[in-house]
Amino acid sequence: KIQFGLTIPQGWRGGDLHLEQENNPVKQFAFSKEIATTADNLGFDSIYAYDHLIPFFKDDTEKNIFECFTLLSAAATITNKIKIGQIVTCNSYRNPALLAKMLSTLDVISNGRIELGIGAGWYEKEYVAYGYDFSTNITRIRQLDESISIIKELWTRRSASFSGRYYMLKDAICNPKPIQKPHPIIMVGGSGEKYLLKVVAKHADRYNNFFGSPDELKKKIAVLKEHCNTFRRDYKQIQHSVVLPCIITESEVDVNQILDRYKRNYKTTKQYLNYLVGGITVGIPEKIIKGLNEYVELGITHFIIHFIGLNNSVLKLFRSKVVNKL
Repeated sequence: KIQFGLTIPQGWRGGDLHLEQENNPVKQFAFSKEIATTADNLGFDSIYAYDHLIPFFKDDTEKNIFECFTLLSAAATITNKIKIGQIVTCNSYRNPALLAKMLSTLDVISNGRIELGIGAGWYEKEYVAYGYDFSTNITRIRQLDESISIIKELWTRRSASFSGRYYMLKDAICNPKPIQKPHPIIMVGGSGEKYLLKVVAKHADRYNNFFGSPDELKKKIAVLKEHCNTFRRDYKQIQHSVVLPCIITESEVDVNQILDRYKRNYKTTKQYLNYLVGGITVGIPEKIIKGLNEYVELGITHFIIHFIGLNNSVLKLFRSKVVNKL
Protein backbone atom coordinates (compact mmCIF):
# COMPACT_ATOMS: atom_id res chain seq x y z
CA LYS A 1 0.00 0.00 0.00
CA ILE A 2 1.30 3.43 -0.94
CA GLN A 3 1.25 5.76 2.07
CA PHE A 4 0.98 9.53 2.11
CA GLY A 5 2.21 11.89 4.79
CA LEU A 6 2.78 15.62 4.88
CA THR A 7 4.86 18.23 6.65
CA ILE A 8 2.80 20.32 9.02
CA PRO A 9 3.29 24.09 9.30
CA GLN A 10 5.99 25.22 11.73
CA GLY A 11 5.68 28.97 11.28
CA TRP A 12 8.37 29.38 8.65
CA ARG A 13 7.72 27.40 5.47
CA GLY A 14 4.26 26.79 6.82
CA GLY A 15 2.65 26.74 3.41
CA ASP A 16 0.63 29.93 3.92
CA LEU A 17 2.56 32.98 2.71
CA HIS A 18 0.36 35.53 4.52
CA LEU A 19 0.85 33.82 7.90
CA GLU A 20 4.57 33.54 7.27
CA GLN A 21 4.91 37.22 6.42
CA GLU A 22 2.75 38.32 9.35
CA ASN A 23 4.99 36.15 11.59
CA ASN A 24 2.45 35.93 14.43
CA PRO A 25 3.36 32.75 16.35
CA VAL A 26 -0.07 32.34 17.98
CA LYS A 27 -1.83 32.39 14.61
CA GLN A 28 0.84 30.15 13.11
CA PHE A 29 0.42 27.56 15.85
CA ALA A 30 -3.35 27.61 15.37
CA PHE A 31 -2.71 26.86 11.68
CA SER A 32 -0.37 24.00 12.61
CA LYS A 33 -3.12 22.44 14.73
CA GLU A 34 -5.72 22.96 12.03
CA ILE A 35 -3.65 21.20 9.37
CA ALA A 36 -2.73 18.32 11.72
CA THR A 37 -6.36 17.62 12.61
CA THR A 38 -7.55 18.00 9.00
CA ALA A 39 -4.89 15.54 7.80
CA ASP A 40 -5.93 13.09 10.52
CA ASN A 41 -9.62 13.40 9.67
CA LEU A 42 -8.99 13.01 5.93
CA GLY A 43 -7.10 9.75 6.44
CA PHE A 44 -3.55 10.80 5.62
CA ASP A 45 -1.07 8.27 7.01
CA SER A 46 1.44 10.54 8.74
CA ILE A 47 2.51 14.07 9.64
CA TYR A 48 6.09 15.28 10.05
CA ALA A 49 8.00 18.28 11.37
CA TYR A 50 11.44 19.54 10.37
CA ASP A 51 14.12 19.53 13.08
CA HIS A 52 15.59 22.99 12.59
CA LEU A 53 16.20 25.79 15.07
CA ILE A 54 16.51 28.63 12.56
CA PRO A 55 15.23 28.85 8.96
CA PHE A 56 17.78 27.84 6.35
CA PHE A 57 16.95 30.46 3.71
CA LYS A 58 19.27 33.41 4.32
CA ASP A 59 16.57 36.09 4.06
CA ASP A 60 14.31 34.26 6.53
CA THR A 61 16.60 33.71 9.51
CA GLU A 62 14.48 35.84 11.86
CA LYS A 63 11.19 34.14 10.96
CA ASN A 64 9.39 31.99 13.53
CA ILE A 65 10.08 28.26 13.47
CA PHE A 66 8.58 25.96 16.11
CA GLU A 67 10.82 23.36 17.76
CA CYS A 68 10.15 19.95 16.28
CA PHE A 69 9.39 17.75 19.30
CA THR A 70 7.45 20.37 21.23
CA LEU A 71 5.19 20.86 18.22
CA LEU A 72 4.78 17.12 17.66
CA SER A 73 3.85 16.61 21.31
CA ALA A 74 1.02 19.07 20.84
CA ALA A 75 -0.03 17.40 17.59
CA ALA A 76 -0.11 14.01 19.30
CA THR A 77 -2.74 15.19 21.78
CA ILE A 78 -5.18 16.52 19.14
CA THR A 79 -4.99 13.66 16.61
CA ASN A 80 -6.15 10.07 16.85
CA LYS A 81 -4.89 7.83 14.06
CA ILE A 82 -2.17 9.57 12.09
CA LYS A 83 1.50 8.62 12.54
CA ILE A 84 3.83 11.34 13.82
CA GLY A 85 7.48 11.76 12.81
CA GLN A 86 10.41 14.04 12.03
CA ILE A 87 12.24 14.77 8.76
CA VAL A 88 14.67 14.31 10.20
CA THR A 89 15.94 14.66 13.75
CA CYS A 90 19.42 16.16 13.85
CA ASN A 91 21.39 13.63 15.87
CA SER A 92 23.81 16.26 17.20
CA TYR A 93 21.16 18.32 18.97
CA ARG A 94 20.18 15.79 21.64
CA ASN A 95 22.01 13.11 23.55
CA PRO A 96 20.77 9.78 22.12
CA ALA A 97 19.69 8.48 25.53
CA LEU A 98 17.58 11.59 26.07
CA LEU A 99 16.20 11.27 22.55
CA ALA A 100 15.19 7.66 23.26
CA LYS A 101 13.39 8.83 26.39
CA MET A 102 11.63 11.65 24.54
CA LEU A 103 10.40 9.33 21.82
CA SER A 104 9.25 6.56 24.14
CA THR A 105 7.25 9.17 26.06
CA LEU A 106 5.81 10.50 22.81
CA ASP A 107 4.85 6.97 21.77
CA VAL A 108 2.80 6.71 24.95
CA ILE A 109 1.28 10.18 24.49
CA SER A 110 0.27 9.26 20.93
CA ASN A 111 -0.82 5.72 21.85
CA GLY A 112 1.74 4.04 19.61
CA ARG A 113 1.91 6.45 16.66
CA ILE A 114 5.46 7.86 16.81
CA GLU A 115 8.21 7.34 14.24
CA LEU A 116 11.88 8.23 14.61
CA GLY A 117 13.32 10.01 11.61
CA ILE A 118 17.00 10.75 12.17
CA GLY A 119 20.04 11.97 10.28
CA ALA A 120 23.58 13.21 10.83
CA GLY A 121 22.81 16.94 10.55
CA TRP A 122 24.08 19.37 7.93
CA TYR A 123 23.25 23.03 8.64
CA GLU A 124 26.56 24.43 9.89
CA LYS A 125 25.22 27.95 10.52
CA GLU A 126 22.60 26.51 12.86
CA TYR A 127 25.19 24.44 14.74
CA VAL A 128 27.43 27.47 15.27
CA ALA A 129 24.56 29.76 16.25
CA TYR A 130 23.34 27.37 18.96
CA GLY A 131 26.77 26.33 20.20
CA TYR A 132 26.95 22.81 18.79
CA ASP A 133 30.23 21.40 17.49
CA PHE A 134 30.04 20.97 13.72
CA SER A 135 32.50 18.12 13.21
CA THR A 136 33.43 16.42 9.94
CA ASN A 137 30.84 14.55 7.88
CA ILE A 138 32.33 11.17 8.74
CA THR A 139 32.39 12.00 12.46
CA ARG A 140 28.75 13.07 12.47
CA ILE A 141 27.77 9.89 10.62
CA ARG A 142 29.74 7.72 13.07
CA GLN A 143 27.95 9.51 15.91
CA LEU A 144 24.64 8.75 14.19
CA ASP A 145 25.59 5.08 13.97
CA GLU A 146 26.29 4.92 17.71
CA SER A 147 23.15 6.88 18.55
CA ILE A 148 20.81 4.51 16.76
CA SER A 149 22.43 1.54 18.52
CA ILE A 150 21.90 3.25 21.88
CA ILE A 151 18.29 4.15 21.13
CA LYS A 152 17.46 0.57 20.14
CA GLU A 153 19.11 -0.77 23.30
CA LEU A 154 17.16 1.60 25.55
CA TRP A 155 13.89 0.81 23.81
CA THR A 156 14.22 -2.97 23.96
CA ARG A 157 16.25 -3.85 27.08
CA ARG A 158 15.51 -3.55 30.79
CA SER A 159 18.69 -1.53 31.16
CA ALA A 160 21.38 -0.52 28.71
CA SER A 161 25.13 0.05 28.90
CA PHE A 162 27.23 1.32 26.02
CA SER A 163 30.85 2.33 25.59
CA GLY A 164 31.58 3.92 22.23
CA ARG A 165 33.88 6.49 20.73
CA TYR A 166 31.37 9.29 21.23
CA TYR A 167 28.74 8.16 23.77
CA MET A 168 28.60 6.19 27.00
CA LEU A 169 25.78 4.68 29.03
CA LYS A 170 25.93 2.79 32.30
CA ASP A 171 22.91 0.77 33.42
CA ALA A 172 20.54 3.31 31.89
CA ILE A 173 16.84 2.56 32.22
CA CYS A 174 14.29 3.97 29.79
CA ASN A 175 10.78 3.57 31.16
CA PRO A 176 8.13 3.69 29.94
CA LYS A 177 9.08 1.67 26.92
CA PRO A 178 7.48 2.57 23.58
CA ILE A 179 4.05 1.06 23.00
CA GLN A 180 5.09 -0.17 19.54
CA LYS A 181 6.97 -3.47 19.55
CA PRO A 182 9.76 -4.22 19.08
CA HIS A 183 10.13 -0.45 18.69
CA PRO A 184 8.88 2.48 16.56
CA ILE A 185 9.96 2.71 12.92
CA ILE A 186 13.50 4.07 12.53
CA MET A 187 13.78 6.14 9.37
CA VAL A 188 17.27 7.33 8.45
CA GLY A 189 17.49 10.34 6.17
CA GLY A 190 20.37 11.67 4.10
CA SER A 191 22.07 11.45 0.75
CA GLY A 192 25.71 10.48 1.35
CA GLU A 193 26.38 7.27 -0.53
CA LYS A 194 29.73 6.19 0.90
CA TYR A 195 28.97 6.43 4.64
CA LEU A 196 25.39 7.52 5.36
CA LEU A 197 23.86 4.73 3.31
CA LYS A 198 25.94 2.25 5.30
CA VAL A 199 24.10 3.42 8.42
CA VAL A 200 20.84 2.90 6.54
CA ALA A 201 21.86 -0.64 5.59
CA LYS A 202 22.88 -1.41 9.15
CA HIS A 203 20.03 0.13 11.14
CA ALA A 204 17.10 1.56 9.19
CA ASP A 205 13.58 0.27 8.83
CA ARG A 206 13.10 2.98 6.21
CA TYR A 207 15.37 5.16 4.09
CA ASN A 208 14.21 8.72 3.46
CA ASN A 209 15.42 10.99 0.68
CA PHE A 210 14.74 14.72 0.54
CA PHE A 211 13.68 16.32 -2.76
CA GLY A 212 15.46 13.65 -4.80
CA SER A 213 14.60 13.08 -8.47
CA PRO A 214 13.76 9.56 -9.71
CA ASP A 215 17.19 9.33 -11.35
CA GLU A 216 18.93 10.36 -8.12
CA LEU A 217 16.95 7.84 -6.09
CA LYS A 218 17.68 5.10 -8.58
CA LYS A 219 21.40 5.59 -7.95
CA LYS A 220 20.97 5.73 -4.15
CA ILE A 221 18.99 2.50 -4.20
CA ALA A 222 21.70 0.72 -6.20
CA VAL A 223 24.37 1.82 -3.70
CA LEU A 224 22.16 0.86 -0.75
CA LYS A 225 21.75 -2.64 -2.17
CA GLU A 226 25.54 -2.99 -2.28
CA HIS A 227 25.85 -1.89 1.35
CA CYS A 228 23.11 -4.34 2.36
CA ASN A 229 25.13 -7.15 0.79
CA THR A 230 28.18 -6.03 2.79
CA PHE A 231 26.21 -6.11 6.06
CA ARG A 232 24.33 -9.29 5.08
CA ARG A 233 21.09 -7.34 5.44
CA ASP A 234 18.04 -8.28 3.41
CA TYR A 235 17.45 -5.19 1.27
CA LYS A 236 13.73 -5.99 1.11
CA GLN A 237 13.47 -5.27 4.85
CA ILE A 238 14.05 -1.57 4.17
CA GLN A 239 11.13 0.65 3.17
CA HIS A 240 11.65 3.76 1.06
CA SER A 241 10.22 7.26 1.44
CA VAL A 242 10.82 10.57 -0.27
CA VAL A 243 9.96 14.14 0.68
CA LEU A 244 8.55 16.00 -2.32
CA PRO A 245 7.37 19.59 -2.78
CA CYS A 246 3.87 19.89 -4.18
CA ILE A 247 1.67 22.57 -5.67
CA ILE A 248 -1.73 21.17 -6.62
CA THR A 249 -4.55 23.08 -8.29
CA GLU A 250 -7.41 22.38 -10.66
CA SER A 251 -5.87 24.54 -13.42
CA GLU A 252 -2.39 25.30 -14.80
CA VAL A 253 -3.14 29.03 -14.61
CA ASP A 254 -3.45 28.80 -10.84
CA VAL A 255 -0.20 26.82 -10.65
CA ASN A 256 1.76 29.60 -12.35
CA GLN A 257 0.27 32.21 -10.02
CA ILE A 258 1.31 30.21 -6.96
CA LEU A 259 4.80 29.63 -8.35
CA ASP A 260 5.23 33.35 -8.90
CA ARG A 261 3.97 34.17 -5.41
CA TYR A 262 6.20 31.68 -3.57
CA LYS A 263 9.44 31.82 -5.56
CA ARG A 264 11.20 33.75 -2.76
CA ASN A 265 14.86 34.46 -3.57
CA TYR A 266 14.68 32.75 -6.95
CA LYS A 267 14.87 35.27 -9.78
CA THR A 268 12.71 33.30 -12.18
CA THR A 269 9.91 30.78 -11.95
CA LYS A 270 12.08 28.32 -13.89
CA GLN A 271 14.81 28.49 -11.21
CA TYR A 272 12.19 27.90 -8.52
CA LEU A 273 10.80 24.91 -10.44
CA ASN A 274 14.29 23.42 -10.62
CA TYR A 275 14.46 23.62 -6.81
CA LEU A 276 11.05 21.91 -6.68
CA VAL A 277 12.55 18.74 -8.21
CA GLY A 278 11.89 20.06 -11.69
CA GLY A 279 8.18 20.42 -10.94
CA ILE A 280 7.56 16.67 -11.03
CA THR A 281 4.79 17.05 -8.42
CA VAL A 282 3.68 20.54 -9.38
CA GLY A 283 0.48 21.00 -11.39
CA ILE A 284 -2.95 19.51 -11.84
CA PRO A 285 -3.76 16.14 -10.19
CA GLU A 286 -3.16 14.07 -13.35
CA LYS A 287 0.36 15.46 -13.74
CA ILE A 288 1.15 14.83 -10.07
CA ILE A 289 -0.04 11.22 -10.31
CA LYS A 290 2.22 10.70 -13.32
CA GLY A 291 5.18 12.08 -11.37
CA LEU A 292 4.48 9.98 -8.28
CA ASN A 293 4.25 6.83 -10.39
CA GLU A 294 7.87 7.35 -11.47
CA TYR A 295 8.82 6.90 -7.81
CA VAL A 296 6.45 3.99 -7.23
CA GLU A 297 8.20 2.13 -10.05
CA LEU A 298 11.46 2.47 -8.09
CA GLY A 299 9.92 0.91 -4.99
CA ILE A 300 9.00 4.06 -3.07
CA THR A 301 6.11 3.24 -0.74
CA HIS A 302 5.92 6.37 1.43
CA PHE A 303 5.47 9.91 0.13
CA ILE A 304 5.97 12.85 2.48
CA ILE A 305 4.45 15.88 0.79
CA HIS A 306 5.62 19.43 1.50
CA PHE A 307 2.67 21.45 0.23
CA ILE A 308 3.22 24.98 -1.07
CA GLY A 309 0.13 27.17 -0.78
CA LEU A 310 -1.27 24.90 1.93
CA ASN A 311 -4.80 25.04 3.32
CA ASN A 312 -7.61 22.61 4.09
CA SER A 313 -8.93 22.75 0.52
CA VAL A 314 -5.51 21.75 -0.84
CA LEU A 315 -5.44 18.70 1.44
CA LYS A 316 -8.95 17.70 0.39
CA LEU A 317 -8.09 18.09 -3.31
CA PHE A 318 -4.92 16.00 -2.96
CA ARG A 319 -6.77 13.34 -0.97
CA SER A 320 -9.63 13.00 -3.44
CA LYS A 321 -7.83 13.47 -6.76
CA VAL A 322 -4.39 11.95 -6.06
CA VAL A 323 -4.40 9.58 -3.07
CA ASN A 324 -7.68 7.93 -4.07
CA LYS A 325 -6.52 7.48 -7.68
CA LEU A 326 -2.98 6.17 -7.21
